[in-house]
Order: sequence, then structure tokens, then C-alpha cells
Amino acid sequence: MIKILLLGAISGFPWVIIGSSLSLWLKEDGLSRSTIGWAGLIFAVYAFNYLWAPIIDRIRIPWLTKKVGHRRGWIITMQTLILVCLVFWSLINPNTNLALVISVGLVIAIASATQDITLDALRIEQIEENEGNSMQAGAAMAVVGWWTGYKLGGVVALNTAELFQQAGFENYWQITFLILGILIISSNIGLLFVNEPQQSDRAERQRQTDKMIENKLGSSNFLTKIISWITGTIIGPIVSFFKKNSFNIAIAILGFVFLFKIGEAFLGRMSVIFYKEIGFTKSDIALYSKGLGWVTTVVFTLLGGLFAIRSGVIKAMFVSGILMASTNLLFSLLAWSGKSELLFAIAVIFDDMAAAFATVAFVAFISMLVDRTYTATQYALLASIGTAGRTTLAASSGALVDWLNGDWGIFFIITAVMVIPSLIFLYMIKDKLKLND
Repeated sequence: MIKILLLGAISGFPWVIIGSSLSLWLKEDGLSRSTIGWAGLIFAVYAFNYLWAPIIDRIRIPWLTKKVGHRRGWIITMQTLILVCLVFWSLINPNTNLALVISVGLVIAIASATQDITLDALRIEQIEENEGNSMQAGAAMAVVGWWTGYKLGGVVALNTAELFQQAGFENYWQITFLILGILIISSNIGLLFVNEPQQSDRAERQRQTDKMIENKLGSSNFLTKIISWITGTIIGPIVSFFKKNSFNIAIAILGFVFLFKIGEAFLGRMSVIFYKEIGFTKSDIALYSKGLGWVTTVVFTLLGGLFAIRSGVIKAMFVSGILMASTNLLFSLLAWSGKSELLFAIAVIFDDMAAAFATVAFVAFISMLVDRTYTATQYALLASIGTAGRTTLAASSGALVDWLNGDWGIFFIITAVMVIPSLIFLYMIKDKLKLND
């Protein structure tokens, strides 16, 4: 469980870089809310990482795979790419090179999305198949880890930026990105302490799928072997998912996964902009939203994991969806009352509580759906579909606030209503799901 905690932290940290840090960097360099919102489209790569997930399930990184293992080799490669991008960011200015800043952010997002595929597969494979309670506990620890990486990374980023800004450095964000690079190096060192289970049977089952496709092609030669390998790599995980669930149930699952966290994403994309506009400093945001929020998230993620184990993951999904919608309304109250540290703290605590419940239930839910033959691909497919809703639609969050003429209260009410369609999908299929519990 401690190893799963570390994997979660490694996964969550890059979101600080291309989320809060990039947004505030652009905001403080004078860019508009709409520009910052549309810049968030780089998150959309998380919605499509399933497209290259089959490659990660099958292809080994030269030299690294032999030294540290298949999964860890991929993770270290992506971490190194993120580190190089941070160094590059430290050398450029968004006012004169906005396109270049966003392009480097896109590379970070691609590397982060790629490592997430492998991190999730490695997390799931730490637990034996059909150990439902252990999987839910592991999901809780992964979520705690993710929020630890995201929240504490945010504390480091915001406080470091504030420190260098007050010290008179004009390029304080560029210096901050170099400091964040040190955390990337620390993550790679920690990763070496996570053992990687050897999945020899997975490779054998994948070869069996390739062989079956080759037999259907009617001949065996170099060309048919290549075709069967490509087909098995790409199509095998999808066929397996629809075969395990009926077609209608599978489509309903995908609809639920796509819609579940849209409202939370709209709120999250604009939250630091909202905090800044009503008068909170970077240190305030670091204390309440990141520091205090991390403590709340850890506590309620563990409680959420326990609740999912006791009540079942389906009931946990309904409860967390209702909580997410309700807590978004607290931000409307904060918007209408003006700057209030007490209300800020309350809104952040309850929002993080709801997000913690929702995330642990969601991670456990999709972890129980995957076939271990295609762990990385199927989890990536489900997770990326969930991310598709959060990233592609939430890119218009800044434009929505502008359309509302900056009425943040109405904006947060709209985000609360967005969870309802997903709960309708879940209600339709709740008695027909086949979970590995």
C-alpha cells in the first residue's frame, strides 16, 4: 500500500505543473481568462492516451527494461522527458513565446499521460486479481498518493514562486520550474523501491490472441505475423471489454465514465483564477487550497475507501456524485459574499472531501472492470474517456465565466448540475455490471 501511495504521488505531481502553476504563470503575465482556459486543452491528451496504451503493454524500452523492468522503464523515460521540459520552460517567456510555452506544456502533458498508463497498470498489478477489498483499499491509497503529489507539489510551487517574487526576481516562475525538477528526480529514486511483478502469463495470453488472429488470416508468414500483432495489440483489449460486458452495458459504462466528473473539472480549471480575482494571494491559495486541502483529502480518501469497502463501490459512486454537486454550491456562496478566509477554508474542505470520495470510488470502479491480460490498455481507455469529459468540455470554462460577465456564483451552480446525467447512466446499469470483486 505504501508503494501504491508513491505511485499515486508520481502520477499527481505533473498536474501541478500544467494546471495550477501554468495557469498562474499565464495569469500573472497578463493573459486573459479565456486564453488560460483554452490553454488547458493540453490536458486533452489524457483523454486519448488509450490510443498508445497498447504500445506500452507490448513494447519494451531498450536497456531500461532489463535493468528496472517493463513498467518502471517506461515511467523513468517519461519522467526524464518532463524534467527536460521544465528546464526548457525556465528559459522562455510566455508574453513573447506563448505558442512555445503551450507546446512545451503539451509535451509535458503527453509524457505525464503516458506515464499514467504505466503507473496505473503497475498499481493494479501490485494486487492479486479478484481481491476486491484490497483493490478498493489500493484505490484509496492511489488517490491519497495522487492528491499528495498534486497538493504538496502545489504548496512547493506556489510558495517557491511567492518567495522568489518577493525577493525581486522577475523570472520567479522560471526559477520555480527548476525547483520542481528536483522533485522529478526524487520521484525516480523512490520508484526504484517499488517492485514490479513479473507477468509471464500476460505475454503468453497476448501471444495466444495474436495466434488466433493469424489463424483467421489463413496463412503464417512475416506479413500475417505483423498484421496479427498489430491487430491483437489494438483490437484485443477493446474486444475483451465488450465481450465481458454486453454491448449496451459497455456503452452505458463509457457514458457514465465520460460524464461523471465534468462539473468538478469546470470548477477545478477556473478555481485558482477565481481565488486570485476575489483577492487571495498565492500564499493563501497554497495554505487553504493546497496545504489544508491535502490534509482533508487524505483523511476523506481513506474514509471513502472504507465506505466503498463497507457499502460497495456502486453505492459509493452515487453518494460521491451527490456530494460533488452539493459542495460546488459553497463556492457560489463564497463568490457572493466576497473575500472570506473562513468561507474559503470551508468551501475547500468540503470540496476536497467530495472529490476524495468521488475519486477513490471511481478508481476502484474502473480498476475492477479491467482484464489483466490488457491491464494498461483497458484502464487507460476507461480513465482517458473520463478525462475526455473533464478536459475537452472544461476547456470552455473560462469562456463560460466571460459569457456570464464574471458571475462566479452562477458559474458554480451550473457546475453542480453537471453531475446529474452521469448518475442517470449509473442507475440504468447498476444491477448488470460485472466487477472483479
